[in-house]
Amino acid sequence: MLFASAGAGHMGEPVASVSPELVDRTFDVNVKAVLFTVQKALPLFRDGGSIILNSSIAHLKGMPGASVYSASKAAVRAFARGWTMELKDRAIRVNVISPGPIDTPFTQPAPQGWKDAMTAMVPLGRFGRPREIATAALFLASEDSSFITGIDLCVDGGLTQV
Repeated sequence: MLFASAGAGHMGEPVASVSPELVDRTFDVNVKAVLFTVQKALPLFRDGGSIILNSSIAHLKGMPGASVYSASKAAVRAFARGWTMELKDRAIRVNVISPGPIDTPFTQPAPQGWKDAMTAMVPLGRFGRPREIATAALFLASEDSSFITGIDLCVDGGLTQV
């Protein structure tokens, strides 16, 4: 099993202000790092393994100032679709987890107004916990999900579903 999780990005950058450096930095971490991690791990994989890619709900929701980050996470989702088909002969399952707002060091320095606005959009009325992402990943890595591949599992308290 491989859980490929890479996340970097700058929120609040309107398209008129996006620099080549921001695009390069974001795609280097969120896209290239995931691609080359999976590529290097594949020779170590036994047939029937599980690859889980960490994306974000940002690739599903339009968010002002987050277009570069969102695009990088959409690329991760696209990897899963392609790799699901590429690795089918080895029965390697490739799935995506797309977290919503999760209480982590990544979100803790965010302005309280943003946190309140995000919480108000989540039907369950709170930020998720890291453990909730971990248990979703463990499910996708386990035999309990042996007939699941190519999905994007949104662990977001319902944010993208309603």
